[in-house]
Amino acid sequence: MEHEIWITALFNRFLSGPANAVLGVFGLKAADPAHPWADSLAIEIVVVALTMILFAYLRTRLSVDSPGKLQHCFELFYEFIRAQAEEVVGHGSKRFLAFFGTIFLFVLFMNLIGIIPTLASPTMFLEVPTGLAVATFIYYNSVGLRAHGVGGYVKTFFGPLILLAPLMLPIEIISHMARPLSLTIRLFANMFAGEQITNTFLSLTYLFIPTLTMALHVFVSLLQAYIFALLAMIYVGGAVAHDH
Repeated sequence: MEHEIWITALFNRFLSGPANAVLGVFGLKAADPAHPWADSLAIEIVVVALTMILFAYLRTRLSVDSPGKLQHCFELFYEFIRAQAEEVVGHGSKRFLAFFGTIFLFVLFMNLIGIIPTLASPTMFLEVPTGLAVATFIYYNSVGLRAHGVGGYVKTFFGPLILLAPLMLPIEIISHMARPLSLTIRLFANMFAGEQITNTFLSLTYLFIPTLTMALHVFVSLLQAYIFALLAMIYVGGAVAHDH
């Protein structure tokens, strides 16, 4: 069994039964029934729980007359995502804001939690970026199907001229299938490398240099969350566009 962090150890100690029961429902079995929880899933659940607590608290503090600092902060996030979606997706982007905002904040929070000593960013584990990439792939194709219908969406793979269809169809299919791979590798590679650099410096000294690496980790976390959300916007914009 590979090394597990303390949160995963707690999950395995007190919640191994529920985890094994859920696996059993799908006909699966953990390699080690005493330790069914992986670091990536345990920390991801913690991020979800903390996010829910944060927004539950934020909801009680919302005010039109005297908004607090936390509300101002998230209003800036909202305006940023809204402006980016309007620019990339165009008219009608508002109906996709919930997905764009969720994917941006979820990736950001998972990236940032790795700054906390003894914890790790879930996005440095390959299965987490893969799940996010597959969810994005399913989402943009589903909105494309709703926007055009099955026949209309399939036609977008044929190119502008029907004569080009034999050439364009395989190119489009390969392009779309490569998107989840691109999203996965980009996020995983950057967060894994950043996590390793931060841990290396922390093992050497706890003074000035780790502060710089942590600042770099924050920057990379923000950048990767933005890139992931931006690519999701580009894919959605392409899927719902009518001027093919």
